[in-house]
Amino acid sequence: MQIKKVEFIKSASKIEECPKPFYPEIAFIGRSNVGKSSLINLICDNKKLAKVSETPGKTRTINHYLVNGNWYLVDLPGYGFAKVSQDERKKFQKMIETYILKRDTLKCTMVLIDSRLEFQKSDKEFILWLGQNQLPFAVVLTKIDKLSKSQLNKQLQYFEKEFYKLFDTTPNIFATSATEKVGREELLEFLEYVMGS
Repeated sequence: MQIKKVEFIKSASKIEECPKPFYPEIAFIGRSNVGKSSLINLICDNKKLAKVSETPGKTRTINHYLVNGNWYLVDLPGYGFAKVSQDERKKFQKMIETYILKRDTLKCTMVLIDSRLEFQKSDKEFILWLGQNQLPFAVVLTKIDKLSKSQLNKQLQYFEKEFYKLFDTTPNIFATSATEKVGREELLEFLEYVMGS
């Protein structure tokens, strides 16, 4: 898939405010500060598309980007250690869960995980929730430029083992680096496949 045009369409604080469910959608989500905005910018080949912030938890709305005039890339609020109140966190969680469960045009949720860390509790809980609700998802390991080749292989094996503890099969796992521009082609190929299935 070639990305020829990307337009920011809308930010929504609840599912009712999202664009009409017409085009297929791929959602991106992860713990705060996982590198989601950088990855979205890499995929779309546009450094200024999603705002990259040093402050965790910058994304607080469901953001729709129309790609090539025929599918939506959806940027969801992060989960985890963002500096928000318990009430706000619950509000975000409800918004995210409602969107993922009710959005008929959602084809796949891409769950971003920092490749350098152990499997975090919040990641595990969210992935388990997706699996229990039989919702399609794939895993994107970010920031692999911070690891050596042997460390990356070790982490890939580690995550595969962790997923086998939760499910019968492992999900699709993509290793990426926004800094080094690694993994973009594989991701685009997968997204094209998912939307065509």
